[in-house]
Amino acid sequence: MVFRDLKGKKLTLFEMWQPFRQSILHRHKFYVEQARVRLFSQFDNIQEDAFEASEEWLEAQSRHFDPDRHDPADLCERANNIQIEFYQLLVDIHERTRLSVVAGIYHEWEKQFRQWTHDEIRRWYRGDNVLSKIWSVDVGKLAELFACLGWNFKNESYFPKLNACRLVVNVFKHGDGSSLNKLKQDYPDYLFNPLQKFDDMFSGINHLDHTALKVSDEHIREFSDAIAEFWKDVPEKIVDLPTASLPNWFKDAVKSDKNANNNEANVNL
Repeated sequence: MVFRDLKGKKLTLFEMWQPFRQSILHRHKFYVEQARVRLFSQFDNIQEDAFEASEEWLEAQSRHFDPDRHDPADLCERANNIQIEFYQLLVDIHERTRLSVVAGIYHEWEKQFRQWTHDEIRRWYRGDNVLSKIWSVDVGKLAELFACLGWNFKNESYFPKLNACRLVVNVFKHGDGSSLNKLKQDYPDYLFNPLQKFDDMFSGINHLDHTALKVSDEHIREFSDAIAEFWKDVPEKIVDLPTASLPNWFKDAVKSDKNANNNEANVNL
């Protein structure tokens, strides 16, 4: 499949404008840095916060304390339980906050990638079916498109982290399913297994469900770096290749546009 302009020259199909690249990188890094400063920092002293919660509970109970009816040891035990529960709830919120930040940076990357791809195609092709497919096909199919044109980012060193980020976000959003199974198989480091030191039938990773999903601050940094490397790796120009055989989903969309008489580009199949 070869695209030509009206003079018969090869088209520049995709172009990454350097100020646009730098703008995307700046916004991405700003988001991650501010998440650390404004969100994660709130969980720096959760042990002290949990202790204060138990102390506040004890103080409230002391106003109604009757030594003839109340046991001080019982109150202390209940205060300790409140401290433990409060601490665990804060840990859970911290975990969900991390995962929410991961989801935020991944979804923003995906939307920006699709928008850039859509806008670049729209410069030389106006068919509705092709343009809508850019928003509906999975990212793997977009990767196929660019691989056919000489940029195979799935072979780059940052891609495994980018792919792991996608699976983590899917598990966070949907729970158990194919993404969790893929995560178990390819990226088990993002699943916490409290029984892994025990040698029994329930200690294997296959017994874990979506509640085992855990990401650390280091994981977030790795995901962030992978997204930044992706944007740095986008070629300045991707041109039409005479030998390119584009993916079937793209060809089918072009044919649908032709049948609907919506194709305004010069296309040779």
